[in-house]
Amino acid sequence: RTIWFDMDGTIANLYGVQDWLPKLRAFDASPYAEAEVMHNMSLLARYLNKLQKLGFRLGIISWLAKDSSFEYDQAVRRAKEEWLKNHLSSVTFNEIYLVSYGCPKTTFIHSEMDILFDDNETIRNEWTGEAHDPSEIFSILQRLLQTE
Repeated sequence: RTIWFDMDGTIANLYGVQDWLPKLRAFDASPYAEAEVMHNMSLLARYLNKLQKLGFRLGIISWLAKDSSFEYDQAVRRAKEEWLKNHLSSVTFNEIYLVSYGCPKTTFIHSEMDILFDDNETIRNEWTGEAHDPSEIFSILQRLLQTE
């Protein structure tokens, strides 16, 4: 069973970075690196590490920029990987997919027991496992810890 996280708008506050959209349109990857955290990352890391010890797998599925080039995709990947290293360094994700914008996230489902946290309602509705809004991260993880 895998617990998947989107990044932008779910754990990383990309949309809170000043001028994020003009920067992305100018092929500037800095907003991905500058994004503030959206949750208590220390607590999130503790929960994730406990769940991983219980047998859960952890994954990231995050889209790259909408309008892009190969070089820009590489810059965005580096920025997102660096963000994860800076903010969730104690978590070892089993899988990290930084994929083209619009790539169906359902491609990465291992089981109908998989859980996704994503700010995009359309993506949550397409997911065939459990899918939740980022505001539910801690309550769902607490439930998983209590039932395992």
